[in-house]
Amino acid sequence: MSEKLSFVHPTPNSPWGTYLQQVDRVVPYLGDLAKWAETLKRPKRALIVDVPIEMDDGRIAHYEGYRVQHNMSRGPGKGGVRFHPDVTLEEVMALSAWMTVKTAAVNLPYGGAKGGIRVDPKKLSLKELEKVTRRYTSEIGIIIGPHTDIPAPDVNTNGQIMAWMMDTYSMNVGGTATGVVTGKPLHLGGSLGRVKATGRGVFVTGREAARRLGLDLRGARIAVQGFGNVGSVAAELFAEAGAKIVAVQDHTGTVVNENGLDLEKLIPISRTPAGAAGFEGGDKVPNEQFWDVACDILIPAALEGQITAERAKKTHAKLVLEGANGPTVPEADDILAERGVLVVPDVICNAGGVTVSYFEWVQDFSSFFWDEDEINVRLDRIMMNALNHIWDTADKHKITLRTATYAVACERILMARQERGLYP
Repeated sequence: MSEKLSFVHPTPNSPWGTYLQQVDRVVPYLGDLAKWAETLKRPKRALIVDVPIEMDDGRIAHYEGYRVQHNMSRGPGKGGVRFHPDVTLEEVMALSAWMTVKTAAVNLPYGGAKGGIRVDPKKLSLKELEKVTRRYTSEIGIIIGPHTDIPAPDVNTNGQIMAWMMDTYSMNVGGTATGVVTGKPLHLGGSLGRVKATGRGVFVTGREAARRLGLDLRGARIAVQGFGNVGSVAAELFAEAGAKIVAVQDHTGTVVNENGLDLEKLIPISRTPAGAAGFEGGDKVPNEQFWDVACDILIPAALEGQITAERAKKTHAKLVLEGANGPTVPEADDILAERGVLVVPDVICNAGGVTVSYFEWVQDFSSFFWDEDEINVRLDRIMMNALNHIWDTADKHKITLRTATYAVACERILMARQERGLYP
């Protein structure tokens, strides 16, 4: 890598830089394991691949793809694949590192990985999208596998893309390997409950956090940024618990209704090209005003780096539930803590998705599948046990939930590193 993209010298304000600061903050709580902390700052493996395809009009187009395996001391790599025009290596490095922490925080037998292609999938035909997916899978096929690294859906990827990835890998190894990816369609070894799992995890951790704060969900005002699978599912579950969704922002704009948005009408419209901005049941406001909306709970469920220092000063929320990965920059974290705003960090709050991905992986190996009620019961139990352990750690050391989550997770990661030793 060039000096500018060095593992330990990130470009300014990058997601990788945010992650490194988070690691630095937890080192004082690692005791004797602190000597291994540098392990957390260096991805195990970073692969950059060229993804050439023939377009429908006969042109040859090239896209840049990545797969980063951050740490695999506790098990095979686990992490999604995103298709987005702004994907960078540093972003994928950070996302893979957050997956390492996330899987350890909920005590799953995984390490962390992540992938991406710098492409705008909205500009591709279905056939071109399939070609990009299959070529990318072939290129990263040398490092993925059911026992080594298991991709999953992320931004702009879905069950169909996972089916293409699974089929491509299977054809290259000469046998159907359903466990190479998760988030697949049900009839190809997917799991019930997977699509809603991340949003459900946000709700479960948010419900417990609200209870501990003495915040009644009945009538609580909630603002949601990002209204895909995570944000919309979390919004639905909070609404069912009696809360009011007073503001929603997606890539099309921001809509606000202090009396509560009608989700039954909003969600279908948000799935169309018109997006949330096409909904007539609320006021359209400039995007920056989203952060000024009077709310009790804020759910950033879009992309990283959204809660800046200035936005942290403005929010009215008492509770922030990080549905997205890395939505709060470190300076904003400090401001929210000083203002008494509780943040449930991404690496525990949105871990529902990877937890049910783990269930899918286990079911694929056993060829025995559970019903959705059983999956939800298991998910809720794992999330609650993890959050309670983290909360106890935070209370013991008088630290934030984020630092406590990193303390718990990094102790597990580095203990595994220490006990495995260095080979050769």
